[in-house]
Parts: sequence; C-alpha cells; structure tokens
Amino acid sequence: MSRASESRKPALIVIDVQSGFHDAEYWGERDNPDCEQNIATLIEHWRGKGWPLVFVQHDSADPLSPLTPGSAGNEFQDVVTGAPDLLVRKTVNSAFYGTPDLDDWLRNQQIDEVVICGITTNHCCETTARMAGNLGYETYFVIDATHTFARTASDGSRIPAEELSRITAANLHGEFATVIATHDAVADQRSYR
Repeated sequence: MSRASESRKPALIVIDVQSGFHDAEYWGERDNPDCEQNIATLIEHWRGKGWPLVFVQHDSADPLSPLTPGSAGNEFQDVVTGAPDLLVRKTVNSAFYGTPDLDDWLRNQQIDEVVICGITTNHCCETTARMAGNLGYETYFVIDATHTFARTASDGSRIPAEELSRITAANLHGEFATVIATHDAVADQRSYR
C-alpha cells in the first residue's frame, strides 16, 4: 500500500470489536484504553480512501459468554460504523475460519495486503495475523488498535495485559507480520513496502 501504487487497496480487518468486551467482571483487567478510538480512526481513514473494510464478529458457542449470538454483547461497539465490504462470522480464533470464507473473498478481490486491528490482541487478532502471513498476505498488525486482558499462566502467576501485548508484537513482527501503530497506518506518506 504505497503512495506510488494507488491501485493497491489493502483490506482493513476489524476483528471482534463487540460490546461484550466491555464486561470487566467477565474478562478482567485490560490494557490500551485508546484501542477503540484508534480503531475508529482506522475505519474512518479506510472509508475516506475507498479501501476495503472487513468486519469480523465472534459468535461464542459458550452460552455464558458475553459474545453469545443474540445477546447485546454480541453486537458491535459504537466505533464500528457503517456497512463493511465483507462481514465474517466465526466461532473460533481465526477470521480465516469463518463464514463467508475470508481467504476466498480476498483473493477474488485481488487483495494481497491486510491490516489487522481489534480484540483481543493475543487471541483472535494474533491468530488471524499468523494465518494471513502463512497464506502469503503482506500483513500489518496495528498494535495500538488492539487490546487484551490479563491472564493466569499455567503456574498460577498473573501476566498483565500490557505484557501479553508486548509478547504478541514480538511474536509477530518480522515473521508473520509487520507491527505498526495507528499513526503509521494512516500517514499519507506511509509506504508499507
């Protein structure tokens, strides 16, 4: 997605930005309070450019989850505005295992660059980025347009959300994706190559 090649139209994949993630009692302590505003900035920028937008919605099979289909928590947050070019519904971590088939749609649209944001950093966003990289897409991961929650490790220790985000960035960068910030993704002079 370089300025020199206006015909390139990277897809912004907005993953699971759903109201149920506001349930702090269920999910726990989160990081990055600017996440949702950064996602709104990306959506607005993509719409202004006329670039493809993909929204992904998680339909949890767990009836106790705030993301259960039919619940208010399953709905998109207010920052996810307008209609996307593609809506993918999924029940697992990767957006590439949803309906309709994301990989088929991207290839039919001749899109070979994807930019990923959403919730949560180290689950659905990271899994989707790893798969995108493995499938051959030029993949960009907008780390400050994601957030996650603190987790308990197998040894019982608590891992802060900020640390999990930092580890995700380290896991992805240079192998599965290029990790960038929102201001990089929307900069007019930004060359993704």
